Amino acid sequence: MNKPKSLFLPEDSLGIVTDLYQLTMAAGYFEHRMQDIATFELSVRHLPKNRSYLVIAGLEQALQYLTHIKFSAEAIKFLRELPAFKQASNEFFEYLKNFIFSGTVYAMPEGTIAFAGEPLIRVTAPIIEAQIVETYLLSIINYQTLIATKSSRIVYAAKGRDVVDFGTRRAHGPQAGVLAARSSFIGGCNGTSNVFAAYELGISAVGTIAHSWVMAFKNEQDSFNKFHEIFPDNTILLIDTYDTLTGARHAAKIGEKLKGVRIDSGDLLKLSKDVRKVLDAEGLQHVKIIASGDLNEDRIDDLLKNSAPIDSFGVGTEMVTSKDAPALGGIYKLVEQEHDGKSIPMMKFSEDKITYPCKKQVYRNSDKYGNFMHDIIGFEGEEIEGKPLLMPVIKYGKICYNLPTIYEIQRTALDNLAHLPEPFKRLKNAQTYPVIKSEGLETKRKEAEKMLKGINVT
Repeated sequence: MNKPKSLFLPEDSLGIVTDLYQLTMAAGYFEHRMQDIATFELSVRHLPKNRSYLVIAGLEQALQYLTHIKFSAEAIKFLRELPAFKQASNEFFEYLKNFIFSGTVYAMPEGTIAFAGEPLIRVTAPIIEAQIVETYLLSIINYQTLIATKSSRIVYAAKGRDVVDFGTRRAHGPQAGVLAARSSFIGGCNGTSNVFAAYELGISAVGTIAHSWVMAFKNEQDSFNKFHEIFPDNTILLIDTYDTLTGARHAAKIGEKLKGVRIDSGDLLKLSKDVRKVLDAEGLQHVKIIASGDLNEDRIDDLLKNSAPIDSFGVGTEMVTSKDAPALGGIYKLVEQEHDGKSIPMMKFSEDKITYPCKKQVYRNSDKYGNFMHDIIGFEGEEIEGKPLLMPVIKYGKICYNLPTIYEIQRTALDNLAHLPEPFKRLKNAQTYPVIKSEGLETKRKEAEKMLKGINVT
């Protein structure tokens, strides 16, 4: 009988966590002795609907990958047997056996606010190495950035009230649930229901009870009393299993030690107001009302605009899947190649998919109060006013960056958002933040276009 496979990432062979064509290209580069140093940049062409910015997340996991990537003997044996590698030499597989990433990486720190068209990560390495890592980098940065951005919108809508990640059960797998907990915390959430994420990251684990607890006892009051006996200092009760207002009255009988009640269904606006009246009538003004159940930024915004007395929100499905915009179209493109001692700018001319050549840097300009005004994208080394956003994080295959804690990353995100003017943060109809290509970069583009079209368009 075959053993079940968990399909969790193979830590001893991260090299095969990629698309096949990355490895077939690698074989092609190897067999043709192409050892040029190449620079690729990861960016996002267009922001998802209703998004006016991105909160960068996933860099720490990207660095972990780049400094631990390798191919196990079993993985190499598997590759050898694939029809695609029928003509590959033994030397290529020996190369994979000893593979390490030796390149240099620049990146925007996690928590940084970024915009469409800006390079978020820049990889410079032998072309085989830079090619192989594309898929993994896109996967980890795309997903975490997507969720950090979504959570920041939900936190913005909550107007200072706590938001907690409740989404693991609806995430696209257990690993996605952990990464979503991390990313949503970066975006401003206060904690997560995911115990493993809380353990690994050192963030708050949050949870109450399920409907099954209430249903398992002879009546709702008994279930509440029994829970309070075990957790006298942290009694938060789910009150909508049968009838929400009756549940509120049953919860109120716990008395002053009751910490909170959660409503997970129904008309949250009306129910929260009615539940608040029940609690206040019993002198329990300190008891918090927590709302959950398919919440998103629009529903939260609407509830609070209508004065719903809700103190915190548990958000699951909509946040960890970014349900309204479930994919981020990150790209990873070759922008420069060194050959025979010369740097050759590279770019695409594809319709609607044109790319700009050369290693680039992003410079952020702010007013005297620190509020963001505009960004300028220039080529590396160009003298441009503003704060450079891309920082060296790996040099010659070694991390050269002091990794911040998850709390420091969250502070970076919250500080960046605080300095992003209000018109760019609106949930709908937000203005487009100004991102300018420098004159020098435009000149480089024209020169590269003329040169490359002369070579390739005949």
